[in-house]
Amino acid sequence: MSLSAMAATFVEGKDYVRVEGFSESHTPVLREFFSYNCPHCFRMDHTIEEAAGLVAKEVRFERTPVGAGRKPWQMSQLAYYLAQKFKVTEQTHGAIFKQVQEVAPFQSEADVRQFFVSQGLKADELDKAIASSDRKLAMMTFDTEAQLSGIRGVPSLLVNGKYMLHIQGRSSGEIAELVQYLIKQ
Repeated sequence: MSLSAMAATFVEGKDYVRVEGFSESHTPVLREFFSYNCPHCFRMDHTIEEAAGLVAKEVRFERTPVGAGRKPWQMSQLAYYLAQKFKVTEQTHGAIFKQVQEVAPFQSEADVRQFFVSQGLKADELDKAIASSDRKLAMMTFDTEAQLSGIRGVPSLLVNGKYMLHIQGRSSGEIAELVQYLIKQ
């Protein structure tokens, strides 16, 4: 179905909801709120990445890991921060998901550190990053973004900080078309 044909069927409240959200510094942005600890996020990861790829020329894709006040989820936030800091997100994203979902969730900073050492990063550089004020700021930013977006669960997709998508049961193509529609609103 073409975008114009599909757009006619998009309905606020059914396909997406407006949220106060937060102002994105760069638009258009598709932001995924997720956790490596969430089984649904694990199952949906391929679909969401594929949808983001379909709109990559028009929309910047960003992720915000959610901690939800739970220690293992916060350790997954740390893992995401380290992957970003050391510019290995693309290489480690799937491996982190598999570690958490198929082996064991991270329970401590030492678990996260050991994972990244096994991925080839240097222990002393990881220690510095884990102890840094940048890490603390990133974790607070992740939590603030989740709180401001008003998400009620993960995975959640937010377009331009103001449209929360209903993605349950949608294909990557359907999600991409909805994103394309909403960036023009």
